[in-house]
Amino acid sequence: MPTGVAIRDVRRQLFGAAERVLLRGGPNALTSREVTTEAGCAKGVLHRHFADFDTFLAELVRDRMGRIDDQAAALRDRAGSGTVVDNLAGALTDLFGPVTVGIVNLVVSRDELRGRLRRTTPTGIPVLTEATAMIASYLVAERDLGRIAADADIDTLSPTLIGSGHLLFADRQATAPEPTAVRKTVSAVVSGVLRQP
Repeated sequence: MPTGVAIRDVRRQLFGAAERVLLRGGPNALTSREVTTEAGCAKGVLHRHFADFDTFLAELVRDRMGRIDDQAAALRDRAGSGTVVDNLAGALTDLFGPVTVGIVNLVVSRDELRGRLRRTTPTGIPVLTEATAMIASYLVAERDLGRIAADADIDTLSPTLIGSGHLLFADRQATAPEPTAVRKTVSAVVSGVLRQP
């Protein structure tokens, strides 16, 4: 006799539940019991699919990192269209949604999690490191199109944009910054390297 209802995509359901708990209560609220309760499943379900809770959290972060790869491809595809400032402001706004901000807070607050993530992201803060690479790849594409100066220091511009963007969005309890504030910040960072095609 079955003891429960089969879960079609356990990982997706558990990740979604973890994100909701994270948004509601912050990193300290994330426990295996809270996640499985939110997912509507037994605690054993999580441990059948992940070695332990820290492994689950590491996979949750890696899932978010994979989504940044998708965002990076979409941003590179925008190179040469619209304005550089608008493209970057839109990318930062899309990137720093409440879940990503919560994931960054989670990574910063849990030493064991950061240690596990160091195996694949040896430097920087996971998620922010991938976001920096996303911005850098876009800036390179714009430089190749002549919309950014050939001598633009992309290795400095990229983390500056990510750091500035994170500061704008970092307070998970406040409302998101106005689009004009994001655009103003981006413009201040890149104005010296913008070129007319």
